[in-house]
Amino acid sequence: MNTPVRKAATLALLLLATLPAFAHEAAGPQKPIAVQMYTLRNAGALDQQLKIVHDAGVHAVETVGTQGVSATELKQLLDRYAIKAVSSHVPLAELRKDLDGVMAFNRSIGNTTLVVPYLDAKDRPTDAAGWTALGQELGRIAKQGRAKGMRLAYHNHDFELVDFNGTTGLELLFAAAGPDLQTELDLAWVARAGLDPAVMLAKFRGRLFAVHAKDNAPKGQAEDEGGFAAVGQGVLDWNAILPAAAAAGVQWYIVEHDQPRDPAKVIQTGADYLREHLTVTLPTNAQR
Repeated sequence: MNTPVRKAATLALLLLATLPAFAHEAAGPQKPIAVQMYTLRNAGALDQQLKIVHDAGVHAVETVGTQGVSATELKQLLDRYAIKAVSSHVPLAELRKDLDGVMAFNRSIGNTTLVVPYLDAKDRPTDAAGWTALGQELGRIAKQGRAKGMRLAYHNHDFELVDFNGTTGLELLFAAAGPDLQTELDLAWVARAGLDPAVMLAKFRGRLFAVHAKDNAPKGQAEDEGGFAAVGQGVLDWNAILPAAAAAGVQWYIVEHDQPRDPAKVIQTGADYLREHLTVTLPTNAQR
């Protein structure tokens, strides 16, 4: 066999050897992993941010409002990288002011879940009655959304986890809201409030749209990153958390970091950890 033919044959064999791996990657079941785009806010233009998600092998995101672009442009960028929007963080003030407009924008990009991400200080209840009243309001908004095919969820920090005679403000909120309001439980903030994420997951069984999957660094470390860490690289007990999340019916595991020094690395590390340790997969009809 002459040298050019030998080289061609060798190349063909190498390609054949790698084909099963690529085929498995493309056809294999996907894990329900997404990225919260807030993590990438300082990682260049929106196109660059979505490329980071794509390159990490993740096919779903949770947007931050409109991401500063039109619905048409956002949908085009998502499609370019084969990414779907599974939810969007929308301030409570916007939901109060223009719920129909918010829903129209999100329908245009293929998203059907809105999430209240944060309460400004003026909107934070200071007593049990206040948390109940806020829950009732969110329940009404959730019901309006459901009537038009849109789901509403609520994302916590630590201030909702203040105790009122044995019940947290977050629990009071959800008890008052009724079944239409879903939970997006931020596990790192639960731990920062001194509570056990696995125990808290069980309390919201059956209404957990998602968890924010992020970690806390050991005390005194990563102070320039807000004390947060990539998933699996901190102090949270994921060996207890992930089975508890699966048992509670979590639908999405959304990788997030509030102040990442290296956003791309944080997303890759978190996604890799979840792919390795999650036992649940997306339903076939939810995969792309």
